[in-house]
Amino acid sequence: MTVLKAANMFIIICWRHDYFDRQTVFIFYCFTIQAFVIFAAHFRVMRTIQFREALREALTEEMRRDDKVFLMGEEVAEYNGAYKVSQGMLAEFGEKRVIDTPIAELGFAGIAVGAAMNGLRPIVEFMTFNFSLVAIDQVINSAAKMNSMSGGQFTCPMVFRGPTGSAGQLGAQHSQNFENWYANTPGLKVVVPSNPYDAKGLLKSAIRDNDPVIFMESEQMYGLKWEVPEEEYLLPIGQAHVVQEGSDVTIVSFGKMMRVLEDADKALKQDGISAEIIDLRSVRPLDIETIVKSVQKTNRLVIVEEAWPLASISSEITYGVQKHAFDYLDAPIARVTSRDVPLPYAPTLVEAYLPNVHRIVDAVKQVSYA
Repeated sequence: MTVLKAANMFIIICWRHDYFDRQTVFIFYCFTIQAFVIFAAHFRVMRTIQFREALREALTEEMRRDDKVFLMGEEVAEYNGAYKVSQGMLAEFGEKRVIDTPIAELGFAGIAVGAAMNGLRPIVEFMTFNFSLVAIDQVINSAAKMNSMSGGQFTCPMVFRGPTGSAGQLGAQHSQNFENWYANTPGLKVVVPSNPYDAKGLLKSAIRDNDPVIFMESEQMYGLKWEVPEEEYLLPIGQAHVVQEGSDVTIVSFGKMMRVLEDADKALKQDGISAEIIDLRSVRPLDIETIVKSVQKTNRLVIVEEAWPLASISSEITYGVQKHAFDYLDAPIARVTSRDVPLPYAPTLVEAYLPNVHRIVDAVKQVSYA
């Protein structure tokens, strides 16, 4: 910005004192603006922040931008959030916009739906999406259906957010994935970011969306550090991201499993296998087109998902690919999911339960006939 201001000052001086003819000054001005735009597009000011900080920035920026946005949930105010996502927000926005709730998910989810119907934009934080099952009636039967059942008279612009999936030895009741449950419901959008950059851009888009959005984070990624631009940006919901181009196999995943894929890809490269890696970012809408385009190039597909196998997101992807790219497949589609049992408590069984590098590499070699 300092360079642009200096250029503008130089142009004004030249214009006023006729140092150059005005046509030359105008051409120089246009060139300066164009050069600055190109420079800004390619050289963002980046800094490294944690996943929780990226979420906090998104929440804070949107609450400053729109006074209809507010946050509610268990311990989001006085305690700064169970995972410190809302740290400092009570002091800035006050108790009317950062609201501590009782341990009553069904109740405060219903309050949020009513607020959204009346023009506000609530953000509901579940301490974990395992507890969202207590509130699921309001999510599925109220928020998701209100626009349709009212003939478009009422919308529910709101976000339900919180951690999902396993986080160590927390037991079967605190380690579940419900992305596919919510994605099965028309009227909802379901977002599952895998890093701080995506988390901030997608959360800002979710808050501005006029449909209810399920925004699922990972408890194990709140401390994950990543480069995030200082300036404002938004990421579109429903558009997958090709993280890495490759030629031998397409690997699709989302959320925390993208971190597991990083290590799996290192092992695959040692074996000379070039993997194209796709991060879905959101599972409803599901960007099947990006996956199909990749499969048409690589001819092989492996899907990695933390949820149970039956009626999963990987099942839907498999259907979409066989429908649109069946003739391009050189091998049956493979998938790696959690085992079809409740999550055990013993650490050795947790390791055997979850998708891991060994299982992913084996799946890739299976479709590669290696």
